[in-house]
Amino acid sequence: MEQNNNTRRVISLLVDNSNGVLARISSLFCRRGFNIDSLTVSATNDPSVSRITVTLRGTEQALNQLILQTERLEVTRQIFELDPDKSLQRELLLLKVECDNQNRAELREISSIYKAKIIDLSPDSMIFELTGKPDKIDAFLTMFKGYNILELCRTGVTALERGGKHEHMQKLAQEVGEAQLPLPGTHCPQ
Repeated sequence: MEQNNNTRRVISLLVDNSNGVLARISSLFCRRGFNIDSLTVSATNDPSVSRITVTLRGTEQALNQLILQTERLEVTRQIFELDPDKSLQRELLLLKVECDNQNRAELREISSIYKAKIIDLSPDSMIFELTGKPDKIDAFLTMFKGYNILELCRTGVTALERGGKHEHMQKLAQEVGEAQLPLPGTHCPQ
């Protein structure tokens, strides 16, 4: 069954940790007509490898084409879509809201319900920190529509698959593409 363009997808890439890799990946996504909703880059347990997590919207066919083209880049070690039912996806939100003596208790109650932390309190504002699934972050922000939001910052999705080592992580480098380097934790022949 073909999914529509509004289907949210989370793609995970393991890439070489070197200059210009992020620019190459993001420009490929742009050239293929994908708008990146969120993008996070982080270190892995192997210092020569970085993990890029990209959230975007697209059809199954367009996504498969994007994965094939990204796989061919010499800097790409692995690329795969994360199934929401088989992965853990989290975001971090920092939210600064204007407050006074009249609404401070209401704001504390909202933060308590969502298990957000109040990390800064001043006479005229509060800053909340919330970590959770993107839907939880969205719902939390909806609760603040009647308040004056001074600033907000979302990190974007970061995610890992549940369970042990997965099939796509067990592929040999030559199965992924001849130009690619070995997987994290393996050594290059000397």
